[in-house]
Amino acid sequence: MKNIFDKADTVHFIKRINSLTEDSFPKWGTMSVDKMLAHCNVTYELIYEQEKHRKPTVITRWLLKRFVKPKVTNEIPYKQNLPTAAMFVITNEKYFDEERKRLIGFIQKTQQLGAEAFEGKENFSFGKLTSKEWNNMMAKHLEHHLTQFGV
Repeated sequence: MKNIFDKADTVHFIKRINSLTEDSFPKWGTMSVDKMLAHCNVTYELIYEQEKHRKPTVITRWLLKRFVKPKVTNEIPYKQNLPTAAMFVITNEKYFDEERKRLIGFIQKTQQLGAEAFEGKENFSFGKLTSKEWNNMMAKHLEHHLTQFGV
């Protein structure tokens, strides 16, 4: 698995993102490329722009921590066409260049902060995570969607 905190791996992700075009079409699923980029940005909004999203209730957070966290933070790649959590569903119009720039900026910021900044950091939905869990969650999500769009 790629390491989102490693400069070379970050450059690899960014090159793949930059190879997308407004006309990129998914190998599976129904998301357009602009909405996929916006969807990937939600992961980082939950770290850097939490005020954009409503916090889960105590019960929802317990359920997410218990049943979703282990699947999201492990190293097993996501399967195609899995259901998407409501906050990650993008329904409004998005702009490809804007979403691409935002995603690249988030990835660069995360890499620059480094693994140490994420060790024991509180996650919006799952509670405290190790830097390895943070990496697994972010890297495999990017890998999944970049592969979805053939880059």
